[in-house]
Amino acid sequence: MYVRLMQESLDYIEDNIKCEITAEELSDRAGFSLFHYYRLFHTAVGMPVMQYILRRRLLNAIYEISQGEKMIEVALAYGFDTHAGFYKAFVRELGCTPAQYLKKGKVRKPYRIELLKEEHIMITKKRVEGLLGYWGLEGEKVTDIYYEGTGNRNESAYYIGEEYVLKFTANLGKLKSHIAISKALENVGLTAAVPVKTKDGREYVAEDDLYYCLTKRLNGGQLKVGDIYEEDYADKARFVGEILGQLSMALAKVDAVLEEPDLYGSVVNYAIPKVKAELNVPESIFAGYEKEFAKLYPVLTKQVIHRDPNPGNLILAEEGWGVIDFELSEKNVRIFDPCYAATAILSETYEAGNEEKLQKWLTIFQNILCGYDEVVKLSEAEKKAIPYVVLSNQLLALAWFDGQEKFKELYETNKLMTEWLASVWDELRV
Repeated sequence: MYVRLMQESLDYIEDNIKCEITAEELSDRAGFSLFHYYRLFHTAVGMPVMQYILRRRLLNAIYEISQGEKMIEVALAYGFDTHAGFYKAFVRELGCTPAQYLKKGKVRKPYRIELLKEEHIMITKKRVEGLLGYWGLEGEKVTDIYYEGTGNRNESAYYIGEEYVLKFTANLGKLKSHIAISKALENVGLTAAVPVKTKDGREYVAEDDLYYCLTKRLNGGQLKVGDIYEEDYADKARFVGEILGQLSMALAKVDAVLEEPDLYGSVVNYAIPKVKAELNVPESIFAGYEKEFAKLYPVLTKQVIHRDPNPGNLILAEEGWGVIDFELSEKNVRIFDPCYAATAILSETYEAGNEEKLQKWLTIFQNILCGYDEVVKLSEAEKKAIPYVVLSNQLLALAWFDGQEKFKELYETNKLMTEWLASVWDELRV
């Protein structure tokens, strides 16, 4: 009940984001005392109500500025009396100037937050600062993390000083999976974000139903999708495939209790019924999936996989490479990871009608799988299954994105991608 009422508050804020909104007004609408409303809002959303309103105004304002609107006019429209007032509020809340924010990457229109549909956590820097004493890091600077290439902010972690990252989640199971896998990879000589123990020896801290884990910041930078398309792109893609192959070999040795989803069953029983009618994909491909992949799926090698090896989770440095973020790891077909990595690259760069770039991606795709094959030695069944695993990934993503405002743009991009991939079906075979 409380979550539904807080959702109504969020909707009201979005609908009136350019108007004056007070906490008293919102508490009256929700039917609670002001003090009780403050507590309920903070619990549901993760930050104080007035800070939330300020942040939403700033995010909407910077989006309009990115679309060519004049900063002073936008600032006034969102309730800031002066340009200086907007500037100071922006720096204080988002940790950088408006100009610096615009340079980080494409600014997306803020999506409506739906508490009932997603695990959404907002943790303020001030709250994080209050936790640093567990690790003896009082006074260290807390800063936002942005994904290189997309400019999107990581909503579940902060940099702590120059050496650490603090991750937070409401899902203890996923955090424990991340910790177990990271430690296992370190044990076989790979660079991974293992937990830094608290002063009293704990690997994570629990406060207010959230879990916090500090890790060392890996040296190097995230793999940038744009760089892959530059000269020697085939060699770069093969290198990515080899990295994923080495990761796969290491993960095969990991002994962890993880989810074991039925990839084939999830697609046939959930994804296809949900999105098939919206796709311009030949019926023969769906029929082939249900008939041919049904035969291949039982004999495919299944093991622990990363599950989200997008380029931003691959860290490259002169002394080697590393991998981060194992919260989504599960036991699944091992070729899911290289197929996912390739389609993640396409998703970030997809341009409908740009045949030169699309053909270049096909070369990237082929070389990622070839590089992976050189390390793990794919079976004939795995080679035949590659197009079906690519399609599985796309259909599951579309089914998940469908109907969520946050993922509207990604849904449209991946819908066009899926239709294009179907048009080059035979070229997806390795």
